[in-house]
Amino acid sequence: MRRIGAYEAKTHLPRLLDEVADGEPVTITKHGVPVAVLAPATPRPSRSTQEAITELRVFRRTHALAGLPLRELIDEGRR
Repeated sequence: MRRIGAYEAKTHLPRLLDEVADGEPVTITKHGVPVAVLAPATPRPSRSTQEAITELRVFRRTHALAGLPLRELIDEGRR
């Protein structure tokens, strides 16, 4: 894993992002001490539309409004 100083990382961020996108993680240091690791993002597992609908239905069954009117909750969220 490559190590790079914070100042250089700031100066060359677009180039670093290209390198990380190609799979090479980079350790960012401050005064020689590692403070962060810039690594490729892990892709989220995608789900089908039907799976998402099923999960929403399960969520609705297990989370009730407890007698609160929906309109009141919507208005509260707009404040």
